[in-house]
Amino acid sequence: MSWRGGRPSAGLATAGRGGRSILAAAVILATSSLGSCGVAGSPPLPTPGDIETVAAKLAQQGIYISDVVAGDAGCPDRALAGPAISFRAGGLDQAVPAKVYLYSFGSRSVFEARRDAVDACARSYVNDPATYENIATSPYVAAGQGPWAAAFKGHLLQGLTAAAGNGG
Repeated sequence: MSWRGGRPSAGLATAGRGGRSILAAAVILATSSLGSCGVAGSPPLPTPGDIETVAAKLAQQGIYISDVVAGDAGCPDRALAGPAISFRAGGLDQAVPAKVYLYSFGSRSVFEARRDAVDACARSYVNDPATYENIATSPYVAAGQGPWAAAFKGHLLQGLTAAAGNGG
């Protein structure tokens, strides 16, 4: 607002409010246009889930997990410790909960490059190589001492596949 001769100028004050109204209308129009852009485009690709998502997807398959430990690769390979989580998993026909090491890699290319490292790591924690179990669905590798029961293993694969999204 400006002053003219000691009094506010009504014309300028009105123009100021009008200018603000136009600005407000422009902001509303711009934000509503931006919002509709997201709706018109293709939906985002599903991305791999974190441990909470994995646990939820496994629970939907009838598998429960407990004793979750982040950074537990089961072996001294420091490169695997970052993407590793260990837990106990049971349910379905798995009478005794199994210790599972879950390695979650950031992308399909890293998953493919590090896949063999998981098997090498497992040699340090598997007591009986004949019953070593693993499931690989990008970006996850689940490994552990078996034997894992058939339905348990099948549903573990289904839960991890659901949690994998687009596989990284």
